[in-house]
Amino acid sequence: MQGTDDPGPAGGRADGQDPARAQEGRPRRPDDRAARAQDDPAPEPGRPAAPTHEDHGPVRYGPPAPDPGLPVLPELAAVLAEASARTRPEPPGGGPDLREAARGYWDRRGLHGVAGGIAAAAGAQALLLALIGAHGGDVLMPRPCPAAWMPQARLLGRPAYHVPTPAECGGIPDPYALLETVRRIRAEGGRPKLLLLSVVDDPTATVAPPELVREACEAAVDEGLHIVSDETWRDTVHRPHDTVLLSPAEMCPDDVTVIADLSGALVPAAWPVAVARFPDTPRAAVRHARTLDILTALGALVAGPVAHAAAHALGEPDSVRDRIRRAAALQTEVAAAAHRAVLGSGALARPPQAGRHLYADLGPLRSRLADLGVTDSMELEEYLTDRLGAPAPGGHRFGDELGALRVRLGTGPLLGATPQQQTESLAAAKPLELPHVARALDGFAAVFAALR
Repeated sequence: MQGTDDPGPAGGRADGQDPARAQEGRPRRPDDRAARAQDDPAPEPGRPAAPTHEDHGPVRYGPPAPDPGLPVLPELAAVLAEASARTRPEPPGGGPDLREAARGYWDRRGLHGVAGGIAAAAGAQALLLALIGAHGGDVLMPRPCPAAWMPQARLLGRPAYHVPTPAECGGIPDPYALLETVRRIRAEGGRPKLLLLSVVDDPTATVAPPELVREACEAAVDEGLHIVSDETWRDTVHRPHDTVLLSPAEMCPDDVTVIADLSGALVPAAWPVAVARFPDTPRAAVRHARTLDILTALGALVAGPVAHAAAHALGEPDSVRDRIRRAAALQTEVAAAAHRAVLGSGALARPPQAGRHLYADLGPLRSRLADLGVTDSMELEEYLTDRLGAPAPGGHRFGDELGALRVRLGTGPLLGATPQQQTESLAAAKPLELPHVARALDGFAAVFAALR
């Protein structure tokens, strides 16, 4: 499951875009047909034009975060409805209530600071884009990494480099590979300045051990890199009492900006809101101001009703804490069952430790898949999406090599097809014994059993 080193920026051009790799982020069929249509000459008078297909490009085909498979918490829906008469968005970076709620959320997790060091935006993508824009230089990130990270660097024209991850987990770079990558970038005239990482990772669903987090962060800081720690999934850890989660900001408080998409555990993805916590230093204050400037230019302001609901969720009343706990317990059972089904086929996957997905390597099944016409991760994505009836984005979307047969498998669709079934799953002491969950898992397992 370990990524491979990347000899240049992802890459190899000043804008961070490799013409060969640019094709990895999109399905072939619609875009290639569209490309051929664009290359065809105009039709002769009197002849009908050939049908065309919309070209969505590699970014618009990027996969969303894994579906939670659960209905909106009724209390949150009521809070949103109470604020529905608000007609203006929050100011850039969020209003006082939202920023104070975010400060309190991180304070309860040992990351102390002030509300003035918080910035909120309408979604994690806009917030990350603003953060990258507020820092100069080249960007480094682990391989694999969240699907949205590379497009952000590309859109800003920043050279971006993948660094392989250690064998134990995803989300953080191998410390020695990081040092070698930084050395090579500088030798080639680059300016490595920013490291993106996630100790609770999408896509691998792993939690990085504290000793590896420490080594990676110390290596980055020693080389003068600022760290952006994506902690979107920290509240989805399956076994919180058995898992030690260490934020990079606990070790290197002056050198880490923390970002969290609240759709990870607190609010629905349809209510876009993300928050960032900046270090309490003069340099960070300058970057905070730059970030707000970029968010203003983008118009990435949090909607007033959404901000009200997000502040309520960040305050973590009993109902929100109970939903987080129940959802994590449910995903513990269902993700473990899905993991067993994947391993039973002969494929590989790290045991999922967080989130609502797992990351599978079907490399051991390459021969059987080739007989089915599946030879790379794009074809694997199409094959599994068709048979599972749910999105199964290939590893190429997360920075893995196109030829590696890796895929992210969401577990949300296994919880039920209706809000009633999903609520029943959430309340069940033994969710795997529910008929609708058992049927969904049987269908999931059958897809992989057919590949033996």
